[in-house]
Amino acid sequence: MNTPFPPVEFDAAIISKLSQSGPRYTSYPTADRFQGDFGYGQFLEAVAGLRMRRSRRPLSLYVHIPFCDTVCYYCGCNKIVTKDHSKAAVYLGYLKQEIDMQGRLFDGMGQIEQLHFGGGTPTYLSDKQMGDLMAHLHANFDFADDAHGEYSIEIDPRTVSVERVHSLRAQGFNRISLGVQDFDPDVQKAVNRIQPEAETRAVMDAARAAGYRSISIDLIYGLPKQTMASMTQTLDKVIDASPDRIALYNYAHLPHIFKPQRRIADADMPTPAVKLELLAMCIQRLCDAGYIYIGMDHFAKPEDELAVAQRQGRLQRNFQGYSTRAESELISCGVSAISAVGATYSQNEKTLDAYYAKLDDGVLPITRGIKMDNDDLLRRIVIGKLMCNFELSLSSIEQGFPIKFRQYFAAELEKLKAFEDDGLLTVDDEWISVTPKGRLLIRNICMVFDRYLGVAQDIAPQPLRYSKTI
Repeated sequence: MNTPFPPVEFDAAIISKLSQSGPRYTSYPTADRFQGDFGYGQFLEAVAGLRMRRSRRPLSLYVHIPFCDTVCYYCGCNKIVTKDHSKAAVYLGYLKQEIDMQGRLFDGMGQIEQLHFGGGTPTYLSDKQMGDLMAHLHANFDFADDAHGEYSIEIDPRTVSVERVHSLRAQGFNRISLGVQDFDPDVQKAVNRIQPEAETRAVMDAARAAGYRSISIDLIYGLPKQTMASMTQTLDKVIDASPDRIALYNYAHLPHIFKPQRRIADADMPTPAVKLELLAMCIQRLCDAGYIYIGMDHFAKPEDELAVAQRQGRLQRNFQGYSTRAESELISCGVSAISAVGATYSQNEKTLDAYYAKLDDGVLPITRGIKMDNDDLLRRIVIGKLMCNFELSLSSIEQGFPIKFRQYFAAELEKLKAFEDDGLLTVDDEWISVTPKGRLLIRNICMVFDRYLGVAQDIAPQPLRYSKTI
């Protein structure tokens, strides 16, 4: 696959018809299917299996820093809002202990080619704490050099100086992701995130001067007080700033799950019709500005590694979204973090007390997970290929698994006919191919192959734990 995909097509009628709740497929099986009987012992078995097979797959490392100074009302992340920075010092002590344990387990098993710091707000840590933590990671793992590794960090431009941006680069980060969400002052006030454009631009300018390989911006559509006019102005500023990647997230208003969202007034929320108009306008503007629609909520410049990986068929999805490093073992450290090792997923304890207690007992702080069977592994590949490449070679699946695709997935292929009738995909003897019109609804298409969702998607509404597919 060496040519860009044709532009995505926006069909409001089809989107309105098919909009429903569903997984984002950062994993399959999805995290809500993890079981409490999967723990430290099962994780050790998975690592031992890799070592027995002499696996030399590259390693990916995720580090979760849960702390924030202030709460953004829209946020649904696993976070701890506190101005007491002494809590971070305690957390770092335990985090280093977990890193030591993981480092011993994976010693000699491959290089770290990808590192991502997420949160919370990773830059809640002081410059000294971050430098110390990075040194600790390098002491426990073998990292690829700067030219070959992808080392990224999420930052809050409100809390990071120009000097700190340069310091983070010197500490080993070569990609930077900025939370922006919206530049409009009224929207920022409604979500409790006041962030002047000049502040954001200063951080981006500093990142370019410091030699970061990629700058990414996060935006959200569907926030309170957003209008077509306000979003147009935000996009003008974003396009002028020219980030390498843009993530455009759909705001999922789930106040019954996320308490901070209860501070958002229902009257300030854009209607579903306006949300669709906002999405259509954002896609059109970004594509007109030269960005490639990667999928889901991601856009990238054609020369960015994300777009290149997609053209070369190397794109994958993990818990941070789309990723360039296919086939890596993902080791995750920190409260609530999720690892993907061998044929397993495992998640750490979600509260600090429980996380600390397990480490005090000398075991990794795993609270739940899943060991995949052959059907899970098969469906994970099918869903992953569709999410990343928007097409699936049936024969390639048959070469990797002892099945006849049309027999094994007879029921799923029958369900796909409705999408085919709507012009969202085509199915022939060799390929399932998603059309430009179907790309925005890729989650709906992939849900057909999710055996855990059970009955036909057009009959059974999905639980409220999932966001809308679009």
